[in-house]
Amino acid sequence: MPLKFNQKVERILRQRDSLLCVGLDPDPAAMPRGLRRLSPRTQLERFLAGVVGATLPHAAAYKMQLGAYLQYGPDGFDALARWSRRIGATRLRILDLKANDIPNTMRMVRDGAFRGFGFDAVTITPWNGWETLAPFLEDTAHGVFVVAHSSNPGSVDFQEIPTPRGPLWVAVVGEVRRLAHSHGNVGAVIGATFSEGLRTARATLGNGVPILVPGIGAQGGSLATTVREGVDAHGRALLVNASRSILYASAGPDWKRAAGKEASRLKVQINQLRLGLRTAG
Repeated sequence: MPLKFNQKVERILRQRDSLLCVGLDPDPAAMPRGLRRLSPRTQLERFLAGVVGATLPHAAAYKMQLGAYLQYGPDGFDALARWSRRIGATRLRILDLKANDIPNTMRMVRDGAFRGFGFDAVTITPWNGWETLAPFLEDTAHGVFVVAHSSNPGSVDFQEIPTPRGPLWVAVVGEVRRLAHSHGNVGAVIGATFSEGLRTARATLGNGVPILVPGIGAQGGSLATTVREGVDAHGRALLVNASRSILYASAGPDWKRAAGKEASRLKVQINQLRLGLRTAG
């Protein structure tokens, strides 16, 4: 019987001894100088090859934001499929869609992301209703990360609207908990810049329900707070995503080495913070 997605997350985080998720979000305007004169297709291929090659020893997961690839047109879609499979099943591969639509459309999204492109999980929003998750709940070997509270400043416009169950994002986390415990393949997205919410989210979700945390690095989220409040009692169930701080650690000829060095630094720092928590406990 295949592992459910949340079990797969636990296994990979334990095997890799890492909570680091590398955000593979190519930005033509921020490319290393040596790549800027290449054709878009060649630029994208060499950049992804360099970053993945440098960071693979340190990463437990990779998250690829769809918008970063749409700007490359068909070449971007080719890269999504190719690099999802090149990274392979020993790391989690997350397609960052933040998609939501009626169940019939979401079934197409599911099949395209998992069967067509080879990803392990996608990010979605719940705003069209919880019925929209139904197609994903049928495929427990793959996962969904539901956006509860994002890292951008405007997140408060909707995510903190009061409800009878507290702020709207808290109600979302409560439903994620229910679905995760009944189906085993649902997690939450909580932005690192909303660090005070991580404690509430973890307390609500309990052990083994993964939290994906964007906002570390260029967006200014606190790594120490994220790890302290986000890990479960086993020191896992947390994916700390960093994109720009790794991808664009250098624009010079040493850009690949710089990306690997920053990924290594983050992995080590996260693990030191985890060890400190265990020691304190």
